Amino acid sequence: MSEKLQKVLARAGLGSRREIESMILAGRVSINGAVAKLGDRLEDLNAHVRLDGHSVQISAPSEQVCRVLAYNKPEGELCTRSDPEGRRTVFDRLPRLNGARWVAVGRLDANTSGMLLFTTDGELANRLMHPSRQVQREYMVRVFGEVNEQMVKNLVRGVELEDGEARFEDVLYAGGEGSNHTFYVVITEGRNREVRRLWESQGVTVSRLKRVRYGDIYLNKELPRGGWMELGLDEVNYLREMVELRSEKETFLETETKKHKSRNQKIRRAVRRHEERVESGETRKPRNSRRGGTQQDKPAHGKPAHGKPAHGKPAQGKRGSGGRPGKPMGKSSGQSSSRQKPPSNRKPR
Repeated sequence: MSEKLQKVLARAGLGSRREIESMILAGRVSINGAVAKLGDRLEDLNAHVRLDGHSVQISAPSEQVCRVLAYNKPEGELCTRSDPEGRRTVFDRLPRLNGARWVAVGRLDANTSGMLLFTTDGELANRLMHPSRQVQREYMVRVFGEVNEQMVKNLVRGVELEDGEARFEDVLYAGGEGSNHTFYVVITEGRNREVRRLWESQGVTVSRLKRVRYGDIYLNKELPRGGWMELGLDEVNYLREMVELRSEKETFLETETKKHKSRNQKIRRAVRRHEERVESGETRKPRNSRRGGTQQDKPAHGKPAHGKPAHGKPAQGKRGSGGRPGKPMGKSSGQSSSRQKPPSNRKPR
């Protein structure tokens, strides 16, 4: 079964469909050595696909485990993979991947903080961002200026912006003092600076903006700014089912848990075998010396069988045995307590 090239590459985590379409138009993608064109379909998953000259690993939909991260974006970070001025981006803190990359589900302005989702499945990201899906995004917004009931009605009914009509699905007042007021607002689109522009249309200025919810996924209050957490199977499947994608049977978290359990079981089995050997009285046989003789083959006169002096290096102390590492534990075998010099103040007879 053939699939559109941009869909296959999006599933591989190389970007959203729109991003990959731009890559194809720029001539950055090739199939079996030929430059790809927009509208090409991939008939064979074994085809040699390259992006910017680098091979792309293609996998069937059933082979890929979808991963989703919830990231608590701080103010000041940019929603771009790299910045020519060296400013921090939202991708800098994310865990590294092998054979895939994180795709951001939408964007947040540099001055906007809060929840930002990332996934390895570009098709999931594309569907969640598409306006036709009407996925709700909820923001906590603090505005500066006087806000009356008529202004709120205008924002819910809809106002005309430079790129078309826009409105809030819901507006909830959360309190304030003086000219500072806090609201929770809900939108179903992801237009550039939409929340700020809606409030500015009523003559007030947004002084703080934070996304607190995407769909039914809420920002965890315990997640620090700049921190991320991986979503579990139920949350991943909620997002996938909402945009009509097949459910996952397992997540990366569960896969890693299985690996850890398997590793721990091997360790427990090794410990159990060791304990059984100790209880049965089994011990390791002493190893022969390098020169072929055992300890019993050595004479008791302080010289080994090959005639070399016995007092080479002094015995080394061990930690916890009363001596310091690297220090002699006592006199070497070549010393005797009776061979001492007389005190210098003793007169000879």
